[in-house]
Amino acid sequence: MVIDMQNDYLWEQRKPQFSYDTKALTGNVNALIHEYDDAGCDVIYIRHLIQNLPTNRLLFGYSIAGTEGAELYSGLDVVSKYCFDKLFGDAFTNRYLLTLVKERGYDEVHLCGLDECGCVTATALGAAKRGINAKIISRGTATVFPGKKVEKAHQKLEAAKVRFI
Repeated sequence: MVIDMQNDYLWEQRKPQFSYDTKALTGNVNALIHEYDDAGCDVIYIRHLIQNLPTNRLLFGYSIAGTEGAELYSGLDVVSKYCFDKLFGDAFTNRYLLTLVKERGYDEVHLCGLDECGCVTATALGAAKRGINAKIISRGTATVFPGKKVEKAHQKLEAAKVRFI
């Protein structure tokens, strides 16, 4: 599952707060996409969307529904039709994604993307809450948060039996 690899977080005109190493992260995630696709695994893309309202455009200014910035990053390799939008950190709040997971009989998901301490952690915890094993692929994630937040997120993940691979 490729989480929130969107233009607003990765392209050159992104906000300074999103200081990810776009080239390295995208290279790693694209390699993972092809590795999993070649192994016959489903590759699922997740986009975080914020409703396109004047207040949200002013307060957030990123991931605004219907904007180019909210689209999957142009440097990301897309190999499947599975793309789901979410309004909250946990991708499993999207009922269509949850339906796909149940229909396909997934008992484990592997996660990569952004941000390790944000939506990747929220989705991993959401999976665990729903009885789905979740593993986070370290080389395919990144964070802009400081060490204390990373440590706290890792403690929550460990308590939920989410592993890093």
